[in-house]
Amino acid sequence: MRYLALFISLAAVTTSLAADPIPLWQQGAPGETGKLGPETNVSQPGKGLIAGKPIIRLSNVSIPSISIFRPPARKNTGVAVVVCPGGGYWVVTYDLEGTEVCQWLNSIGITGILLKYRVPARPNRERFEAPLQDAQRALSLTRFHAHDWRIKDNRIGILGFSAGGHMSALASCRFDQRAYEPVDAADGVSCRPDFTVLVYPAYLTQKDHLDQIAPELTINSNVPPTFLVQTEDDPIPVENSLCYYLALKNAHVPAELHVYSKGGHGYGLRPSANPVSNWPKVAEQWFRSTGLLP
Repeated sequence: MRYLALFISLAAVTTSLAADPIPLWQQGAPGETGKLGPETNVSQPGKGLIAGKPIIRLSNVSIPSISIFRPPARKNTGVAVVVCPGGGYWVVTYDLEGTEVCQWLNSIGITGILLKYRVPARPNRERFEAPLQDAQRALSLTRFHAHDWRIKDNRIGILGFSAGGHMSALASCRFDQRAYEPVDAADGVSCRPDFTVLVYPAYLTQKDHLDQIAPELTINSNVPPTFLVQTEDDPIPVENSLCYYLALKNAHVPAELHVYSKGGHGYGLRPSANPVSNWPKVAEQWFRSTGLLP
């Protein structure tokens, strides 16, 4: 109980460092018709708990935004990460794979840029099209405002879970193909992430050919250095990470893959008895080994 109280206290302190959400699109997101209902948390009380705690699952997101979680000034390393929660392109798992992740990043001196992207998948559009637009826009905005936000413009990465991992991989592969028409000066700067972290990523392989990369992912030597983690018992086949890692290796992209035997899917940073719960510490070691963190 004392550990839980301390965790809640620290979380409250860290959350207070988050600025108000910043809309990504001042004139409305590309292709939006305004026909969705109000944004809502679709989680049911007492159901779908992770580590005994509830989850915020946002649906009907039509006004995508970013929220900036800043580390204390004395700890700020200038590194920033755009955080992309999962949710199958139907919901955004806002706390489990969002705010809690930004709090962890703050603890190691990294600014968390929490992306609330558009869901559910829009009719007559690829399910990832609108979210990719939002991810590219978030990366460009972060780089454009790097000086004001006390961020190094060459230390901006992306981190995604599940469907957010697929979106992060897309942003890492298709940065030279902006998915929307530029709208202002922010779109004049690069939307390429400087590094990528994929945690139990989904949809990276073809559905019926797990040894082949999904066709929307084009991997070459310009893809940023990548860290992957997944478990063998994940209902999303672990081949997603294995195949993607091999494609990176063949393209001579620096990459690190960690596969654990047990842990399932959708655990975020919440602790369990499974060794995969240590992935944040392993990721921190990767940050340091690559020179991103001192």
